[in-house]
Amino acid sequence: MSDKTEVQNINTLGITTRVDTAKYNAMRDAMVRVMPHTAPGDTAKDIKAATLPHLPETLFPAGATAGWWQKCVQLDLEAKGIITRSATKPLRFFLT
Repeated sequence: MSDKTEVQNINTLGITTRVDTAKYNAMRDAMVRVMPHTAPGDTAKDIKAATLPHLPETLFPAGATAGWWQKCVQLDLEAKGIITRSATKPLRFFLT
């Protein structure tokens, strides 16, 4: 059985989901590495493109499922107050 990490969702506070720890940590570390610290931040599309080179090929072969994991980590980090979304169109995110 693989290790699991509980994640939150800014859109459904109080409900947690358990996800694969290795993939969660890899995506989180890549996102924190590439995201700006100031508003307005980067779009989800920009963040995904920037994280891909930092993801282990063994966990994300050819970037497979990276978009899903990016959204999962983004919603969790928002719920925990680690990243903030700017009120822009399209949405932009930055580290707090």
